[in-house]
Amino acid sequence: MDVANAVIKNNEVKYEKKLWTENETGKKVTAHLANNEYDEATYIVEQIEHLKREEYYKYSDFAVLYRMNTQSRSIEDILRRENVPYKIIGGLKFYERKEIKDIMAYLRLVYNTKDNLSLRRIINEPKRGVGKTSLDQVSEIADREGKSMYEIIKDAANYGLNRVYTNTRDFVQTIDELVDKSQGMTVSELTQSILKNTGYIKALELEDTKEAENRIENLEEFLTVTIEFEEEAENDLGTFLENISLSSDIDELEEPEEQVTLMTLHSAKGLEFPVVFLAGMEEGIFPGNKSIDDPNGVEEERRLCYVGITRAKENLFMTCAKSRTLFGSTSYNRYIKILKRDTRRIIK
Repeated sequence: MDVANAVIKNNEVKYEKKLWTENETGKKVTAHLANNEYDEATYIVEQIEHLKREEYYKYSDFAVLYRMNTQSRSIEDILRRENVPYKIIGGLKFYERKEIKDIMAYLRLVYNTKDNLSLRRIINEPKRGVGKTSLDQVSEIADREGKSMYEIIKDAANYGLNRVYTNTRDFVQTIDELVDKSQGMTVSELTQSILKNTGYIKALELEDTKEAENRIENLEEFLTVTIEFEEEAENDLGTFLENISLSSDIDELEEPEEQVTLMTLHSAKGLEFPVVFLAGMEEGIFPGNKSIDDPNGVEEERRLCYVGITRAKENLFMTCAKSRTLFGSTSYNRYIKILKRDTRRIIK
C-alpha cells in the first residue's frame, strides 16, 4: 500500500483516495534487474516454481502483468519451455492471434504452394474479392484435376473462373516472386517482403484503429521470433515452420484448471492475486515512449502503475531488463539503476 501511494503522490491531478489495510505490514516489494527479456521471464518462472514449492501457492495464485500485449511472447516461451500452464486474459496467446496465423499461412504457402489450407486462409487477407463460392469452385476443380488450389487459381481463366483470374493476378505474381526469391532470403527478409508486397501491413495502416495498431505491433514482434531463430539455427524456412508449429500445438492442448494468469495492466483492473509480477518496468515500455514527454501521459502511467501494484495481495515483484528485443530491434536501457539499502531493493 505504501509503494502504491508513493507512486502517485507527485501527480498534480490527484484523486482523494489513500489505500490502507488492516493486515500486518507485508513483505517488501522485490525488484529484479535482468539481462534481457528471456532472463526476466526465466526469473519470473523460477520465482513461481519456488513459491509454489516452498509456500504452497497454486498456479492460479500468480499473475504476470505487462504494459503491452507484445511483451507476453518471451514470457510465454519460457512458461511453455518449463511446462507451466498459463492463460491470457483479455487477449489470445501469441501464436493464436489472427495476424500471426496469417503471416504463418503466407510463409507456409511460399514454402509449399500445394498447401490448400494456408491458401484458403490468406487469399482474402487483405481483401481481394474472392468469395467462398469462388473458393469452393476452385477447390472442386482442384480435386477433380488432381492439382493444388494455387495451380487452379494461376490458370483460372482456362477453367472459366474469369473473376477469380482478374482478382488474383497481383496475388499470384507476388507469391511466384516470393517463391523464386525465398531460397536466397533469410526468414526475416522473407517475412518483411510478404508483409510489404502482399499489402497486408498497408491494409492495417489504412484501418487506422487501435486494434490494427496492436496487430502491426504483434507482426513486428514476430520479426523478433525470426531473428532469434536465425541466430540459433541455420536459415531454413522448413525448420522454422516446424518449430513454430510445435509451439502452436502446445497452445492448443487442453487447458488445466490451475494456470498462471497473463494480462495487460489495463485488463487487470478490479482483479487481485496473491502474487503479482509487473514485467518491463523500464523507460520506453512502462512508462511508454509516447508518454515520457507528456506530463499528463506520465501521470496516467503512474495511475496505471498504481493499479498494477494494488493487484498484489501478498507478494509483488517488479522486473526490468538491461536490454530488450522488441519489434525486431534491441534497445539498451541505460537509465535503470538498482539501489540496495539493507535487504530492500528499489527500482529508481
